Amino acid sequence: MKRALASLLALSLAGCMSGPDYKRPETVPPANHRGAAAPAAEQSLADLAWWDLAKDDPVLVGLLKEALQKNQDLKIAASRVEEFRAISRINYVLPQINAGAGAARGRVSENVASPIGGQTVNAFDLSAAFTWEIDLWGRLRRTNEANLARFLATEEARRGVYLALLSDVTSAYFQLRALDLQLEIAHRTVVSRKDSLDLVEKRLRGGIGNKLESSQAASALAQTEVAIPQIEQAIFEQENLISLLLGRPPGPVERGRAIAEVAATAVPAGLPSALLERRPDVREAEANLRAANAEVGVAEANLFPQLSLTGSAGVQSADLSDLLKSPSFVWNIAGGIFAPIFQGGRLRRERDAASARWDQARLAYEKAALAAFGDAANSLNAIGKTREIREAYGRNVDALREAEKTAFLRYDGGVSPYLEVLDAQRELFTAELDYATSLRDQKIAVIRLYRALGGGWNTPEMPPGGAAPPANASK
Repeated sequence: MKRALASLLALSLAGCMSGPDYKRPETVPPANHRGAAAPAAEQSLADLAWWDLAKDDPVLVGLLKEALQKNQDLKIAASRVEEFRAISRINYVLPQINAGAGAARGRVSENVASPIGGQTVNAFDLSAAFTWEIDLWGRLRRTNEANLARFLATEEARRGVYLALLSDVTSAYFQLRALDLQLEIAHRTVVSRKDSLDLVEKRLRGGIGNKLESSQAASALAQTEVAIPQIEQAIFEQENLISLLLGRPPGPVERGRAIAEVAATAVPAGLPSALLERRPDVREAEANLRAANAEVGVAEANLFPQLSLTGSAGVQSADLSDLLKSPSFVWNIAGGIFAPIFQGGRLRRERDAASARWDQARLAYEKAALAAFGDAANSLNAIGKTREIREAYGRNVDALREAEKTAFLRYDGGVSPYLEVLDAQRELFTAELDYATSLRDQKIAVIRLYRALGGGWNTPEMPPGGAAPPANASK
């Protein structure tokens, strides 16, 4: 009997496999990535660990660690991974074995033709029963394959959340530091405008000024003072946003290095040749496609007969003391074939529906691949453009500072009206605010590229010695 069961198990594992075996769709990357100044390369920004990317600001590194440990979205994604991990470990090919025990007592009717008619009898039993579907057409193996692919898809989705969280926290932090710089600029400008107003009023009292100039200087001061509470409100909201990403109640956020002090990260000119192997969203889409492919096999196998075995073995006795004696042993084994004859077309329609879902998954994969190429190209192009913008704003600030000095000297010498000073100051204030924004945009462009390339794809999710986040427990 053992030999027969072993043969059946081998038959179940080596039977035919319905449906097509998975084959990755052909996705040809562009020969020249738009936005890239060099051809595709094996090394890229994505090879850096996130803590190396943020190493210039230890405070930022600490915030990122906290986010990975406490962020609710990441915990939800990790829990979903564990759900599908458990499902993927169910092996449908193996037989199901159950055990049972029973005890009964009853009176037999006197009106039956039986030697025990009119007597009270006992019945005791212990048994083990099994059911086993022989996987002739691969339906159960395809089910296992689909469940494993769904699990891998959830793991890639979790990694996508992880990468998005790193990007969002870092970008929000640089936005906060840019607002801090703008607030500093506004306070410095207010001091400068107050000095200018004092000078104009002093000239007015000396009889060499006029009331119009005094009013203009007071108006310029008030306009600058308005910017301070506006920026402070933006800082307040940005701190609360970061707190939410960190999984903490709204509150102040620690600051590290000033945004202008953070060194620019060197970025290779080319995009990685294995981009599609690194992006979690593309990998997730392919895992879903693999699952859909296996589910087509399941649907096709449902069209064929199913062979199953059932059996049981145990002991039965009318007396509990005789239950474990050899004459009490009983067993049975049976086999059966279930073949669908008429289902109203349901099984064929289910197969057609599975094929349509596979087609949807294939298109979703192709779309994810195209989006990955476009996103990476846009992000790489933004690296150079944001640098050019930041440099241009820097030159503009330098020029306007010189213009402000010249305008003030001309006004103080009586050569030009105070309106020239006001215009120069107003343009300088706007340019300095724009320069702070350009610093932020240049830093965020690097983070955007890191995310677009599937950053840190081959590195641990926490630095050596760092506390492992709950989301990493799935690995």
